[in-house]
Amino acid sequence: MSPVFLFFVIFAYFALLLAVAWRTSRNADNDSFFIGNKRSHWALVAFGMVGTTLSGVTFISVPGAVGRDGFGYLQITLGYVLGYLMIAAVLLPLYYRLRLTSIYHYLDVRLGRRAYQSGAAFFIVSRTLGATARLYLVVNILQATILDRLGVPFWATNLVILLMILLYTYEGGVRTIVWTDTLQTAGMLAGLLTCTWFMLQALQLDVSSSLARLQDAGLARVFDWNVDSPGYFWKQVVAGAFITIAMTGMDQEMMQKNISVRTLAGAQKNMLLLTFILVCVLALFLFLGGLLHLYAAEAGVTATGDRLFPAIVMQHLPAAVQLIFFVGLVSALFPSADGAITALTSSFCIDLLGIQRRGDLPEASRKRWRHRVHLGFCALFLVLVMVFKWIDSASMIGVILKLAGYTYGPLLGLFGFGLLTRRAVRERWVPAVVLAGPALCALLEWQQGALFGSYRLGLELLLINGLFVMAGLWLISTPAPRDTGAVAAR
Repeated sequence: MSPVFLFFVIFAYFALLLAVAWRTSRNADNDSFFIGNKRSHWALVAFGMVGTTLSGVTFISVPGAVGRDGFGYLQITLGYVLGYLMIAAVLLPLYYRLRLTSIYHYLDVRLGRRAYQSGAAFFIVSRTLGATARLYLVVNILQATILDRLGVPFWATNLVILLMILLYTYEGGVRTIVWTDTLQTAGMLAGLLTCTWFMLQALQLDVSSSLARLQDAGLARVFDWNVDSPGYFWKQVVAGAFITIAMTGMDQEMMQKNISVRTLAGAQKNMLLLTFILVCVLALFLFLGGLLHLYAAEAGVTATGDRLFPAIVMQHLPAAVQLIFFVGLVSALFPSADGAITALTSSFCIDLLGIQRRGDLPEASRKRWRHRVHLGFCALFLVLVMVFKWIDSASMIGVILKLAGYTYGPLLGLFGFGLLTRRAVRERWVPAVVLAGPALCALLEWQQGALFGSYRLGLELLLINGLFVMAGLWLISTPAPRDTGAVAAR
């Protein structure tokens, strides 16, 4: 398919996003930007969050990893289910009871201002690195398959895409993203279903016979019972649960969409529906990954990892499928950054600048600060995507999960300490504790051969990091007076 035609398809898609943004951002204010005026419909939020949760990493990396890990990702998915249930049962009721705009205000209520600012700062670092890694993956594929042939440099592609995202998120924020994420999730799922059906046709298989072929080829293996392996079953399940709790339940981007729903019951229904859809979609991505590897073996395709899916589509499938693939890919691209930039802007303005707390600051001034911060994060994303281009990892899902272990661990420790204990902390020591957790994890990983022999740390690093931070907070804590700690108990 002509790269020029695909190029215009991308711009037509963007024009549709701009039309949605124009319609949803009329008369928008800061409350619209931060929490959508609490008027979002729970079912719409649930469906849209599927695209945000999966993004381009799942679209490309999960199918590509099947050749190495089989269907082992389902072990993590089981943990995701447990994590989402915990969020619905524990965290959402807490956030609604406190009527939070930023979820990190809970840390202020429970542990003090230093904990609050430390939590917000780690979210900003975590989401910035994770979102730019996801964005890089999809931008890089668009560059390699279309824009290199048109002579467009990578930096220009990166700049134009971020300008597009800036245009449709600048005013409406969450109110707009709830609708654009729904559109983008539909596009991504259309690409997934179409590519799966065409791969079955290309292999001349039905679902049952393809599963048998995958089993014979060793691609459908799910469970890993080797205790020393990073893919050990219980390690993956427990890690999946805590990844979800930290990266969704303690993440402002994900939770600001939930708390934009009017009622707690609606937000909980959103979370349960999201869980069901997500499990089905992840299973289908793994199934597609298995089909891609079967086809690659038959057709002599040498691409592996993140490059496998695009290589087969662009070199072996009909032009119509290539078009649908690109719609799905672009649909996976924008949720990688639009919600992240909005959430980062919200957290920076509310948690670090405190513009909502300053009663003397006029609404117009608050809006100007919000615009400046929004532009600043777009510029930062531009720089970091170029850094990931320089790193150029073969499998970005591994990079993202590794980053999550280091940056979301302190959030897990802060929230865990607040929820599970009634102790008060000496505030001035909190920043040192939350920095010590990742530092100890780095030391532990560096010396794991000497300390653990053949055992290798994997996704459990997130939980270990959280436990280090909780232990450090305990060391700098004192028993709370009888009339404090109420938030932790409720």
